[in-house]
Amino acid sequence: MQYTDYYEVIGVGRDATQDEIKKAYRKLARKYHPDVSKEPDAAEKFKEIGEAYAVLKDAEKRAAYDQLGANWKAGQDFRPPPDWDQGWEFRGGGQGYDDAYGPAGGGEGFDASQFSDFFETLFGGGGGGGFGGAQGGFGGTQDVYRKRRGEDHNAKIVIDLEDAYHGASRGITLRAAEYGDDGRVTTRERTLNVQIPKGIRQGQRIRLAGQGGPGIGGSPAGDLYLEVEFNPHRHYRVEGADVYLDLPVAPWEAALGTKIKVPTPSGSVNLKIPKGSVQGRTLRLKGRGIPSKKTGDLYVVLQIALPPADSKKAEEAYEAMEKELDFNPRADLGV
Repeated sequence: MQYTDYYEVIGVGRDATQDEIKKAYRKLARKYHPDVSKEPDAAEKFKEIGEAYAVLKDAEKRAAYDQLGANWKAGQDFRPPPDWDQGWEFRGGGQGYDDAYGPAGGGEGFDASQFSDFFETLFGGGGGGGFGGAQGGFGGTQDVYRKRRGEDHNAKIVIDLEDAYHGASRGITLRAAEYGDDGRVTTRERTLNVQIPKGIRQGQRIRLAGQGGPGIGGSPAGDLYLEVEFNPHRHYRVEGADVYLDLPVAPWEAALGTKIKVPTPSGSVNLKIPKGSVQGRTLRLKGRGIPSKKTGDLYVVLQIALPPADSKKAEEAYEAMEKELDFNPRADLGV
């Protein structure tokens, strides 16, 4: 995937105000609108500037995009850093293209399904006003212009795997972006105390009622949805409610069988290593995964670790094995 420099597409500096971005966009939209432009690449250009404007006109998307840094070049191979959007608070719902030649401005609207892979990797599909798009709604059907329920907000938080096993209380700081009176992006922070429920899995959301956008005309505030991700763990990897552990074992433990103590996120347990185990053999510890309505399992994947031949005695032991054992690790290759 290639990096897209949205400021370069629109033709403005990274410190441009909202009005400067809007003026630059409108000028380009008129130039490349497929109904009027004679440029051979007008449709593609129109799509590119529409996508760039969908990001730069939105304070939240722009602030998140800006934190990727200014050292990327257009067309450069790009992968977003892990959890790059952690801690950013986004409004839910809304159209991403609503000015000049979009649905609200007449003319040919921008097809949100044609957002680039770059955009979808960062912001998800559809061009909505947030990551994930949980939407608020109206508080009632009468007088919607004066009374309106607050928008739902979304954010991503990262927790430890152990928090999912035991539950936890965590203080989290969220950043929200908005345009100030000078037309430039400003950022505000707030800290919330969040109860992490026992058994939560990666990708699930925690709902904080009334912590979204304020209501209008006395209507209730929206909710805040926190999407949960796990910090990378040096021992475990997670798939749904199941947890995997790569367990080093000595060659004699695998060959002869034994019982060894194995760590799990809920405490160590004794595990029987069957005689004749081979590299990659997977053993299941039932019910030792993430506890939930359907508790997961913990899978132990055996990794045979060879002792180093770092002494005369160790070398002699390996030489004795070579003489005594009729073993060809490449027998299946026919050599």
